[in-house]
Amino acid sequence: MSTISRRTVLTGAAATAAIGAVSACSSGGGATTTRPGSDANPPSGSPGPSRPAVTGTPLGDGSTADTGTQPHQPAAEKLEPGEVPPQFVVFSWDGAGATDDGQFARFLKVAEEHRASMTFFLSGIYTLPKEKSSLYHPPQHPAGASDIPFLSANAVRNTIKLISQAWLAGHEIGTHFNGHFCSTRSDHNGVNRWSPADWESEIQQAVSFVTGWRTNTGFTDVDPFPFDYAKELIGGRTPCLEGQKALLPTAAKLGWKYDASSPGGLQIWPQKVQDGKIWDFPLQGIPFPGHSFQVLSMDYNILANQSGGSTKGDPGKYGQWRDQARDAYLAGFDRAYTTNRAPFFVGNHFEQWNGGIYMDAVEETIKRIADKPDVRLVSFKEAPAKHPSTSSTRAFRRHSQPGARRRALIRQDRPDRA
Repeated sequence: MSTISRRTVLTGAAATAAIGAVSACSSGGGATTTRPGSDANPPSGSPGPSRPAVTGTPLGDGSTADTGTQPHQPAAEKLEPGEVPPQFVVFSWDGAGATDDGQFARFLKVAEEHRASMTFFLSGIYTLPKEKSSLYHPPQHPAGASDIPFLSANAVRNTIKLISQAWLAGHEIGTHFNGHFCSTRSDHNGVNRWSPADWESEIQQAVSFVTGWRTNTGFTDVDPFPFDYAKELIGGRTPCLEGQKALLPTAAKLGWKYDASSPGGLQIWPQKVQDGKIWDFPLQGIPFPGHSFQVLSMDYNILANQSGGSTKGDPGKYGQWRDQARDAYLAGFDRAYTTNRAPFFVGNHFEQWNGGIYMDAVEETIKRIADKPDVRLVSFKEAPAKHPSTSSTRAFRRHSQPGARRRALIRQDRPDRA
């Protein structure tokens, strides 16, 4: 999260009716971004020491604990034959580290206010202090190498607290793996070259850092993660949206339910890949106001088409760009909501790119859609599979009640396209 490198981006000058797929959160691109919380400046809004202690069965070295069923999960409810499905929307966050400016805490509050669930793709090394970086052995790279920064001890501490807070609020904790190696590196040695065995090593290490942070940090005054990560982890998003083909065999072997690493399609109902073992939840093409082409439903892709990849573009255009980003998200949502009700997926980063306008655009989008009829703001874990048929339909909904989350999950049978 300190610097970024990009995949090829198709801007308006490059193509018509095309989606630019680019990546963020990795080094090599030379564009400085918000750095996760430092020792001198802990993130605002971090959980305070007065929060109740986590109780449950300690696992391993006590970094995690089995506290039972996750709170704020939906209950099953049958949809009637032919009933129009709810509109599912997933907001997801890559990296999910504690930032100096408190963006993680900000969006936990936004989610609470709008009864939303989200997915936080945690980078495993964000639970490994920088002085222990040599414990990471990335595939095809030297020990301790990473294209995102290792965090200070205090930033690790705050990340652990915020991830715990997120899970207890009902959000999903996935993985963004570890070192974030993109093919845009000068040596082009990114995750696009990894084998299934490389991905298995990367995942095992990510899990080991998350489940062994107490040993690696020496913290004795921080509650354990209130979940068994080996059971919680059912999906992820690869760095730069690269390497999915080699990842899928490993994901299937590990029993994952989905992968959110591919770009493609407009608003379509998800389909299974890897011999029907893994649900593919891609980032999607959405209308880009003022242009004839589609843009990928991720903050950095919108940025790349506005300021040419610079995270510090012309301040005089920030207001225009913020509104354009918001309107792009709303246009993608409306296209699904008014047609086939395919789930709408959005990817984000806790960053202050171009003055923080993309954070504001996402928050305003959430505020505008959250209370529309039949809208469910969910995590990937709760996201629908196939389009409902008239013969066999089940939904999982939480009944509306004060302070409760409103969510749903569908498991049905046929894909559909907008």
